[in-house]
Amino acid sequence: MLRETYPYYLASRSVSDNAELVVTNKYTNEPATRVARADRTVVEQAVAAAAEAFAATRKMAGYQRQAVLQHVVEHVAQRHEEMSQALAVEAGKPIRDARGEVTRLVDTFRIAAEEAVRIYGEWQPLDISARAAGYQALVRRFPLGPCGFITPFNFPMNLVAHKVAPAIAAGCPWVLKPASATPVGALILGEILAETDLPEGAFSILPCSSAEVDPLVTDERLKLLSFTGSPEVGWALKARAGKKRVTLELGGNAACIVDEGVDLDYAADRITIGAFYQSGQSCISVQRVVAHRAIYDELKTKLVERAAKLKLGNPLDEETFLGPLITEADAERVEQWVQEAVTAGAELLCGGHRQGAFFEATYLEGVDPRQKVSCIEVFGPVATLQPFDSFEEAVRVANDSVYGLQCGVFTQNIDRAFYAYEELDVGGVVINDMPSLRVDNMPYGGVKNSGQGREGVRYAIEEMTERKVLVLNRVGQF
Repeated sequence: MLRETYPYYLASRSVSDNAELVVTNKYTNEPATRVARADRTVVEQAVAAAAEAFAATRKMAGYQRQAVLQHVVEHVAQRHEEMSQALAVEAGKPIRDARGEVTRLVDTFRIAAEEAVRIYGEWQPLDISARAAGYQALVRRFPLGPCGFITPFNFPMNLVAHKVAPAIAAGCPWVLKPASATPVGALILGEILAETDLPEGAFSILPCSSAEVDPLVTDERLKLLSFTGSPEVGWALKARAGKKRVTLELGGNAACIVDEGVDLDYAADRITIGAFYQSGQSCISVQRVVAHRAIYDELKTKLVERAAKLKLGNPLDEETFLGPLITEADAERVEQWVQEAVTAGAELLCGGHRQGAFFEATYLEGVDPRQKVSCIEVFGPVATLQPFDSFEEAVRVANDSVYGLQCGVFTQNIDRAFYAYEELDVGGVVINDMPSLRVDNMPYGGVKNSGQGREGVRYAIEEMTERKVLVLNRVGQF
């Protein structure tokens, strides 16, 4: 399934030394493989190589960048099951969901291949007054420069793709630090990229500790830092990043509003997936369900019934829905937060029990909004339920958070749909579906404590490019 060892990639070349980072099987907690581990010196070498490679990558024609991305699409498709199995082992992700993530990686690179040849500019008339008669401008986007990427464990293939693919499309070299718990998918991707015609030094993929990754943050040769992870780490990195651009996707505690008059079976099905997919380890996981009082009890019954049927087990089992959390310590933390809420007066509707690194699908109601399960990102299979009487109240409840990533709204009222879109303080509003929806070509990112900047291939390319204006004086002599 997994090879015995995997190299890292420094300046586009595989390096097999230092196979000392152990990657565990998250179901058995036993060693699954070892990967080469980079140190700070290697990270510095990667940054230097990326800075040197920029002279070549910025000159690559659109069709050349597209060819690299299409190579990834074709070869990941050929290795789809291998990469899915690796993801199920290293991340504990149920195999059906793992296959879905690999498919999304393919989609993301395919979109990037399309965008690589349509990074458009504009023509602008400048004759806004007599003094500018005869002047006009051309505006083009040029690659920003070398980029540094830091990715989390929960989507270790597709979140890598959302940084790497736009960078290749834009002509930017890059250095990636994948999550230490789940580096294998990124390293397989490196193996595929090493087969392409990317210039030497155009990419590095370096499993390493957080302490060793400092050059990605502080080295001024890198022009952009893109980080997906916790708010505490993300904002601290931004404070130290100097003049470089910083894109942050930092999580949330997404609310889902359910209005009266909607199809409750459909809503319950989608909320069940949104709350418990990947054991809740998603920054847009449904964490707060806010339902109209007229349908609250019926919806609650449907949600609890569905949660009770979800199977915990081996991620490689085709019937498993809930795999383990990334570590047993994380499951213990979720258990503690649930117990704290119950002690403070919340009612446990279902779940609430831990088995090692597994945690049952859990619903709570009557939760004090100051409890961690309500106001802090749980990153586990836990959601709270509460009723509302007016739609305006529901929007206020959803906005009562330091986070602002996405919100789901089930409603048949078009005015309420647009009211939610206009008033919810989030980066994305999803009407008649869960907030956990992400399609890989849409703009994606948050406000408030959820971050800054946008991903989604075309929008990430905008972050990774710089507008430059050319002013033409048609009156003067050429």
